[in-house]
Amino acid sequence: MTRILIVDDEPQMLKALQINLQARHYEVSTASDGRRALQEATHNPPDAVILDLGLPGLDGMEVLRSLRTWTSAPVIVLSGRAEFSEKVEALDAGADDYVTKPFAMNELLARLRAALRRPTRAEPPAPAVVIGDFAVDLAGAVVRRTSDQGPGVRLTPTEWRILAVLLAHPGRLVTGRQILQQVWGPGHEQKTNYLRVYFAGLRRKLERDAAHPRHLLTEPGMGYRFEP
Repeated sequence: MTRILIVDDEPQMLKALQINLQARHYEVSTASDGRRALQEATHNPPDAVILDLGLPGLDGMEVLRSLRTWTSAPVIVLSGRAEFSEKVEALDAGADDYVTKPFAMNELLARLRAALRRPTRAEPPAPAVVIGDFAVDLAGAVVRRTSDQGPGVRLTPTEWRILAVLLAHPGRLVTGRQILQQVWGPGHEQKTNYLRVYFAGLRRKLERDAAHPRHLLTEPGMGYRFEP
């Protein structure tokens, strides 16, 4: 069953959307603020998201940008903000569609069906990625030596999650905040010491020279980058 996450701080709107989607045999989860939305998306990854922008606490644009660091599930923005600049900003941040309140329910449902039919924009990472002397198989959760000589490497579950986030964006900067949200969840964005410790361990295991890494790079003050 297709899972839809609805994020809106208006209880009546949330209920109306939930009833209409469930009546059409969608599995529905809801959140009334940005932080809960990210928690729900992390624990129960949705097939599509209907997202209001005017949320308490964590703004809808921040939720959208955070989602786009790890999922290509369609996001339909549902907002009372009708300004052209708001629509452009949301679409540039990764929204698949933008519906302005008030709206016709049938139109929203049609746009949702269309978004679900589209192929995801991001290609999955390659089954095996070479880092130094090792081939990292994300699908099989195995690290082997490319020479087939000598033992492989064992990674911890947390190291695998960090690596999966980084390898999904080859050559691109991934902020520390994005990695922390994805791996540890909302509320851990300031715990950058976690990343320093885990990246040091990953470099010791995977880089030929951990002191001078070529693949698992730190961009000081910004984040991290996987350089193929």
